Amino acid sequence: MPKELIINETYNECRVALLENDEILELHIDRFKGHNLKNYPLVGNIYQGKVVRVLPGMQSAFVDIGTDRAAFLYIDDAYLPTLEEQREIAEKVREYQAELESKPGKIIHDEMSTLSETVDLKFRPNVKIQDVLKEGDTVLVQVAKEPISTKGPRVTRHITLAGRHIVFMPFIEHAGVSRRIEKEEERTRLKEILDSIKQEGKGMIARTVAEGQSYKTLKADYNILVKTWKDIQKKLTKAKVPSQIHTDLSFLQRCLRDITGDDVDSIIVDNKSTQKQVEKFIVKYLPEMKGKVNLYSDEKPIFEHYAVDLEIERGLSDKVFLKSGGSLNIDQTEALVSVDVNTGRFVGKKSLEDTILKTNLEAVKEIAYQLRLRNCGGLIIIDFIDMEKLEHRESVYQTLLAALKKDRSKTKVLPISELGLVEMTRKRTRDTLIRTMCEQCPYCEGTGKVKSVMTVCLEIIREIMKTVQKPGKNKIQVFAHPEVSLKLSGSEFAIPEYVEETFQKSLNIRADNNYHVEQYEIFSNEY
Repeated sequence: MPKELIINETYNECRVALLENDEILELHIDRFKGHNLKNYPLVGNIYQGKVVRVLPGMQSAFVDIGTDRAAFLYIDDAYLPTLEEQREIAEKVREYQAELESKPGKIIHDEMSTLSETVDLKFRPNVKIQDVLKEGDTVLVQVAKEPISTKGPRVTRHITLAGRHIVFMPFIEHAGVSRRIEKEEERTRLKEILDSIKQEGKGMIARTVAEGQSYKTLKADYNILVKTWKDIQKKLTKAKVPSQIHTDLSFLQRCLRDITGDDVDSIIVDNKSTQKQVEKFIVKYLPEMKGKVNLYSDEKPIFEHYAVDLEIERGLSDKVFLKSGGSLNIDQTEALVSVDVNTGRFVGKKSLEDTILKTNLEAVKEIAYQLRLRNCGGLIIIDFIDMEKLEHRESVYQTLLAALKKDRSKTKVLPISELGLVEMTRKRTRDTLIRTMCEQCPYCEGTGKVKSVMTVCLEIIREIMKTVQKPGKNKIQVFAHPEVSLKLSGSEFAIPEYVEETFQKSLNIRADNNYHVEQYEIFSNEY
């Protein structure tokens, strides 16, 4: 299947889409947002920060890194084990793995798969944040998550420097291989190369693109990262607190480094300036992509030509239709993402159970696709249509696991419950598509709903009844939204006539286009 990397740059926006057989595998959007990027905490940037507050109750701390909002540092990211502790932990992890391998069974192997690529926190000493940090401490931290919504950046003291083929870890002694490299013989080969390259007390992980690469290539990548780390250490000796010590690659460069593999057939850009940037980066970091950069020159915009704009619109909608006639309702909130599967117009040809199974299986592929497209993260609940047969549930679950293999973000999926629900998590380090492209509705203030005209009318009538019963209030004026004013004055209520006949008081209702449908004001005065 052909893979293409499509790049579109327009003024203060850069969009990158990785397509495989015309399906979006990854979509990245960067808007400069008017920021001075030197002061914006991009993922990968390293800062010399100052601890401004320690929160024992949350086992975390806030760190001033010189940006608009203080960074959040959790205990798991704050604690740096000594070399002796690391080796002791590593030995315990190896013993635990051996124990699990001696007990066959799906649950056991699922537990093995959750062991960390670096230091498994299951065996970490029970330390508390107040034992690790105190207010005023100077700490070297790296941005792990950029600011999202009202939250500041999340940072870590576990510094990592990513290269094309490997990730260098100056504080963790470990040699690991990406989980995406599945062939055992290749994993063993890479592990042996890493062990021969890495220095004592340092660590490194072979990235997915390291598969098939030679010792020479990996060593060269490692040397560059070690030099970068030495440069960072030199800057630290003269750096102020707080200050930025290291800037990661630009958005476009990170996309090229992280999602452009040997299997990408072409990189297509829509302007000559971007073409020069890409070709310059390729010469230094991606020589295997030389000659694969093409300039798009058609009149139709590049994202429209490749139907990416159409998919983005689908990614912003709460409802996604399936080819069979079924649909997904996707609701993104602060707490979680919920996905509801419906049969819709799909009635099937055989039995009800067969119809439900086919809808759920079709929904699985679309759900995996939408999670990538929207960059949904955190807790995700999927409400499949209830399936009575156990084998049908297992089929849907296994299909979901297979569909999620295309996702570069780490996911953890629990089996389908008796209620037909799937609980899963997906790691996210950047904003969702909706948060990137949309803002809170100024009319409903993000609730997604407003009171009906009837509800507002009845509220106003209750207020009018309270007002007319007060002595001396003989003239009453109501200002409201035109639709509300029309309904109050119309034959359904005829409230002015009722007030005059019943209370012998004057009621004047005025429409004002500047009023929100829920907004109204009541004034009363004496003659």
